[in-house]
Amino acid sequence: MQNRTSATLIQTVVRASACAMMLFGNFAILAPIHAQEAAAPAAAEAAAPTKVEHTLMDRIHEGGWVMYPIGICSVALIWLVVDLWMRTSIKKMAPVGQVSQVQDLFRAGDYVGAYQFCKNNNAPFCDVSRVALSFVGDGEAAVETALFTELNKVNSTITTRINYLSVIGVCTPMIGLTGTVTGMMSAFATLGSSGVGDPSKLSGAIGEVLIATASGLFIAVPAFMFFYFLRNRLQSAISGLQEVVGALFRKMPYSHLKDAHVGEEEFYAAIPNWVAGGDHAAPAAA
Repeated sequence: MQNRTSATLIQTVVRASACAMMLFGNFAILAPIHAQEAAAPAAAEAAAPTKVEHTLMDRIHEGGWVMYPIGICSVALIWLVVDLWMRTSIKKMAPVGQVSQVQDLFRAGDYVGAYQFCKNNNAPFCDVSRVALSFVGDGEAAVETALFTELNKVNSTITTRINYLSVIGVCTPMIGLTGTVTGMMSAFATLGSSGVGDPSKLSGAIGEVLIATASGLFIAVPAFMFFYFLRNRLQSAISGLQEVVGALFRKMPYSHLKDAHVGEEEFYAAIPNWVAGGDHAAPAAA
């Protein structure tokens, strides 16, 4: 009985030792694996490139020398848009206060006073009205011709400014394309000298290519949009100005104003000198 108990005890000890050895072996095998798995994310994070935040000035610097003319074009674009937006407003072309004052002077028949008022105020409405008033003594046809000519002058002056937007829209992509060409030349030169072993230099040249092209398009697209928009806005304002000025000279008493000189313009045409001298015969052509 004692021998059987001893054998059972020995078997139990052997089994416990075998289990302990198996657990130790599994731990010895799995521990390096777990250590490698834990170290893998840290190594991946260390190997991953650090994301660099670029500011606007960094982008401008990466774009190269072409960013300077493109920057000048962007400033000119903003200035032209703001200036033309104000110039093409009907309230700017024909201010309500000036129109009311000239209308009151016309109702009173004070055309000389209306001329003086228009001369002392600077607005397209006053300029057109002043020129038309200076021709009232020459008849209705002369007044209409003067109105048409002065309206075309106002339209041409503002249209010239609007055309600068088209120039900016055409030139900025060309400037960006120039930066693209120079950037590609720099990229190929870098690739030829250092090969693909130094990607930082190559990426700098490629960055100049992309930023220069994108910057040119970024300025060109709104330039063309505002060009067409402001051109249509100008035509609408000119039509409104023509209606306001045309209403002033409707039913104008030209018969009472015949040969009247309302304005202050100097007349240069005089009686021929042979008539003034008493010789009524015209000189013979040479």
